Amino acid sequence: MQKKNKFKVVSVNKSRYILPSVLTLIGVCLGITSIKLAMDGNFGFAVLFIIVAAILDGLDGRVARMIKGTSDFGKELDSLTDFVSFGIAPVFIVYFWELNEFGRIGWLIVLLFSVCCVLRLARFNLTKFDNNEEWKMNFFQGIPSPAGGCLILFPIMYDLSLFSNFYKISNLSPYLVVLSSVLLISKVPTFSFKKIVVQRQTTLFLLLGFALFFVSITQFTYETLTLCCLIYLSLIPVSILNYKSKLKDSQNEELDEDQRDIL
Repeated sequence: MQKKNKFKVVSVNKSRYILPSVLTLIGVCLGITSIKLAMDGNFGFAVLFIIVAAILDGLDGRVARMIKGTSDFGKELDSLTDFVSFGIAPVFIVYFWELNEFGRIGWLIVLLFSVCCVLRLARFNLTKFDNNEEWKMNFFQGIPSPAGGCLILFPIMYDLSLFSNFYKISNLSPYLVVLSSVLLISKVPTFSFKKIVVQRQTTLFLLLGFALFFVSITQFTYETLTLCCLIYLSLIPVSILNYKSKLKDSQNEELDEDQRDIL
């Protein structure tokens, strides 16, 4: 008597591909929901949803590599959801918060950011490195789309924090959106933080840092997010200098190898 095959949504050896895709889909749901929250005037939660979506975007790729669940489908899905969560949702939040007061110019700024984001994602998918240029994987060309989406929310974070009691910066929103748009499609090298090697002796300090960050984000949410944006912006000049230094070292190594071949 033949046994009936049990119904399976996915085969056992393919199940590891599901988790990264689920994280990606949760991120896009958060991005779309943030637009609804912004339309209702709940900008605080709208910003938080984008931040959580950015965290999930950073995790899905790492989880996929950790469990060996990377796939071409996952890469395409990640790019499409990045455009929705970081190319559309954040700029719509800013539009409902401030840019709509600028009329047609405000809408043009929204379109500018979205177009620059999709161009940045298309370029990222086509970026490849030679074996002797693996060090370049530690850098992005321009800022990544999650960073761009979070940076344009900086005025809202600032306005919701205690810092706004000292100075108002809401009128800087159009300029910051344009600046982020330019950075998205630029070739300015920025840290990717993909290959961070943690020394064993620094593990304790790293855990302490995470604990302090968790406490600060729960007690001083928008103040912490504001400072994180400022820290990221301050790291851009550092990343440029670091990239130039590594590029110079790489070129010197190639010259040395060529001279050895000649001799």
